[in-house]
Amino acid sequence: ARQLVNQRLQEAKESLPPGLAEPTMGPIATGLGEIFMWAVEADSGAVKEDGSPYTPSDLRTIQDWVVKPQLRTVPGVTEVNSIGGYERQYHVNPDPNRLLAHGLTFRDLFEALARNSSNAGGGYIEHHDEQYLIRSTGLVQSVADIENIVIGTSDGAPLRIRDVAQVAMGRELRTGAATENGGEVVIGTAIMLLGENSRTVSRRVAARMEEVNRTLPAGTRARTLYDRTYLVDATLETVKKNLLEGALLVVAVLFLLLGNLRGAIIVAMGIPLSMLFAVSGMVHNKISGNLMSLGAIDFGIIVDGCVVMVENIIRRFALRQHTAGRVLTHTERLEEAYKSASEVARPTLFGVAIIMIVYLPILTLQGVEGKMFRPMASVVLLALAGSLIFTFTFVPAAVAAFLGGKVSEKESRIIVVTKSSYARALDWALLHSKAIVLGAVLLLILSGVVASRLGSEFNPKLGEGAIAIQPARIPSVSLTTSVAMQSQVETLLKKEFPDEIALIFARTGTAEIATDPMGPNVSDTYIMLHPRKQWTRAKNQEELAAKMGEVLEKLPGQNVELSQPIELRFNELISGVRSDVAVKVFGDDLEQMTASANRIAAILGEVPGAADIKVEQTSGLPVLTLDVDRDAIARYGLSIRDVQEVIETAIGGSVAGQVFEGDRRFDLVVRLPDEIRRDLAALEVIPIPLPETVAGGKGSPGFVPLGLLARFQLEEGPNQISREDGKRRVVVQANVRGRDLGSFVADAEVRVRDGAKLPAGYWIRWGGQYENLVAASARLRLVVPLALLLIFGLLFLNFGSLRPALLVFTGVPLALTGGIFALALRDLPFSISAAIGFIALSGVAVLNGLVMVSFIIGLRNEGAPLEAAVREGSLTRLRPVLMTALVASLGFVPMALATGTGAEVQRPLATVVIGGIVSSTLLTLMVLPVLYSLFHRKADRSSTQSSHEGA
Repeated sequence: ARQLVNQRLQEAKESLPPGLAEPTMGPIATGLGEIFMWAVEADSGAVKEDGSPYTPSDLRTIQDWVVKPQLRTVPGVTEVNSIGGYERQYHVNPDPNRLLAHGLTFRDLFEALARNSSNAGGGYIEHHDEQYLIRSTGLVQSVADIENIVIGTSDGAPLRIRDVAQVAMGRELRTGAATENGGEVVIGTAIMLLGENSRTVSRRVAARMEEVNRTLPAGTRARTLYDRTYLVDATLETVKKNLLEGALLVVAVLFLLLGNLRGAIIVAMGIPLSMLFAVSGMVHNKISGNLMSLGAIDFGIIVDGCVVMVENIIRRFALRQHTAGRVLTHTERLEEAYKSASEVARPTLFGVAIIMIVYLPILTLQGVEGKMFRPMASVVLLALAGSLIFTFTFVPAAVAAFLGGKVSEKESRIIVVTKSSYARALDWALLHSKAIVLGAVLLLILSGVVASRLGSEFNPKLGEGAIAIQPARIPSVSLTTSVAMQSQVETLLKKEFPDEIALIFARTGTAEIATDPMGPNVSDTYIMLHPRKQWTRAKNQEELAAKMGEVLEKLPGQNVELSQPIELRFNELISGVRSDVAVKVFGDDLEQMTASANRIAAILGEVPGAADIKVEQTSGLPVLTLDVDRDAIARYGLSIRDVQEVIETAIGGSVAGQVFEGDRRFDLVVRLPDEIRRDLAALEVIPIPLPETVAGGKGSPGFVPLGLLARFQLEEGPNQISREDGKRRVVVQANVRGRDLGSFVADAEVRVRDGAKLPAGYWIRWGGQYENLVAASARLRLVVPLALLLIFGLLFLNFGSLRPALLVFTGVPLALTGGIFALALRDLPFSISAAIGFIALSGVAVLNGLVMVSFIIGLRNEGAPLEAAVREGSLTRLRPVLMTALVASLGFVPMALATGTGAEVQRPLATVVIGGIVSSTLLTLMVLPVLYSLFHRKADRSSTQSSHEGA
């Protein structure tokens, strides 16, 4: 891709006007590559070797020539960016009056500097038996060297640079600045190479930073401001806590319900063995351990197959022991374990296979949702595959080997009480089958109504433990004023939120490497937060951000947008904007587009939930235009270029060479002094040299003031012109607070369509996070039916008949009702995370129904009457159904209740699965036996009638 872009870039350069800065590609990184930031600072009272205090230029020099070279060599770092302070330069500031007095021009000064600062090579000579390389040194090395360069003669005496110009250390016309806690600083940023692991690279940078600090001058240091490792470690800590608590809950349920300590231990061993299998696959396939890949694992689902297998073997052991009236021998245990495993092998295999199958369509997800959920599906599939292998190999062997002695025939007290209650409920349900079926249908209808009222969003916002604020000011504001206004923002926030804010820093304007180009009127502000337990003014990050927004409204002249560091970049990568929702207005006339955008912004402001509304600033940039008078320059024999060369050098500054200090290089710049550059009247009298033919011949140079050749006009020009897909655009941005994204956009679309009529040839397009939601929803409309079709196909393959397959498949819609009600109860909108939960739930819901129906069919094949088979099969499978349901749901409970970093993303998925498993279990135990009885009662009646007619 970079090669293709580079080819197009070379073609584009040919059509660009001469004199523009050379366009280059950015580093090999994504917009999320800023993984580590630091500030280069000096201690209070620290001085340099000459006894003078450190200046912003000194700190920038340390950053560029000491810190940056060492960090660029860190593996995984593709570039190091710098902003703040001033790049050190050697300035030659000519005095126009002195130049005029000596008949010299800016070009004479520029050429003299270029001619007198160079080295040259002279090949080599052989002297005796040695060979000498020849080099001539002539580079300037100090201010004194520059001052002594001869530019001409005056009355026979050499005229030097110091006679017509002031030479001193200066600083560049910077395009950006950095602040921290209200004061200016120098900030560096490590940018990660595309495809690297942010946690690994951040740790390398942090380790190298310790070495870098040992090489810095005394009294200076590079202090870490932002480290992506913090967020990664915080989310992994949440994952670790959830997995540990989930595993403990699963093991506790196994001990309570299985009634056999050794059997429970054997089932519990499936957890580490399956995870070992999964982690081995992750290493082989280079899948990182992260919030989604590990966070969505439910140990209860992983050991479901083991639970069914162990429960059946222990039950058969107890029956065989009761029949024999003695303890079973080792051979008998092996024999019984084989028979027991064979009895449930098919439903267990198909049940776990169905759970695995539903994850396969997730692997087809594309875009952002694919990046998030494909690793999760891959790891769950690996863990389930490992669990299946251990279920059919290790588990039966371990039970036969270690479950010697007398096997308890008594069920636990919990199971006895539950089975007694269930038997009564089942008998009532079988007698009132129509009422049960009608209730299930009504429940489905009610859940459909509730689902239609659920909001929607792409994914819950991940709390990063940091807030990003982007104040935007009027386009005409100077960088100096913008920095002062940013200092007010930082000072006010630190004062108002001392218990919440640990550190606040910002980058204003554009850094050295323009990976994120901004005008001087925009600041990227990073607010690093204290741990939440220290907060006194807010309960959560969203509430804190809202209060910060209220506080910042007191400051005039600034429009503030609140987000999070990664979220802000994430939104920008998706659609080129940094907010949740964007309305892009496309057309040709910027004024018309801006007027339409302002109308749309006013309409969005009336939509409930809208926050941080702002229109892209397309105008308002003051421009001092020097309009060259063609008739005037023609009278004086000048060309446009003659005038513009003087303007570029005198006002903008031109680089005449470089000054080397060891391996450090600093530009040698010719530019008018700042006091003249800021004075419009002084600029008008800048002398423009006339050609010799006009001036009167050689030796009598002539000059004409710039004011006679060009008109000075202060105008308002375009602040920026944005394009997308080759068309001009103006963007209206808005964030959404206190409301789901889907319903907000649906409401806003109607209002904008009715209230903002666009002229012919102009159109709008919605973007931002909403684009993700639309793209993911379209993909899910294909993925979900595919998952359901695969489930039904496996059920039909297992039973070889349509009727039992349909019967078990009814568990899927009945399970979804619980997930829908759970989301509604917790006031969670439908999201892609919740959708993945529904997909996973579809597989889990089928397992218990599959095992129960298979057992009932087995009893009927042995000759049991319909009602007796249904009742005995349901009661017999109560314990494994409860166990698999409880371990599967309890495994997700810590995830559903967690409050740590990253818990927001996992919460909808866990909520859906828990709610769905609860409803699925209740409906499996009550509705499924009733449906089976109804289906087969009619079939038995019709077959009996047919046999009578045949007789």
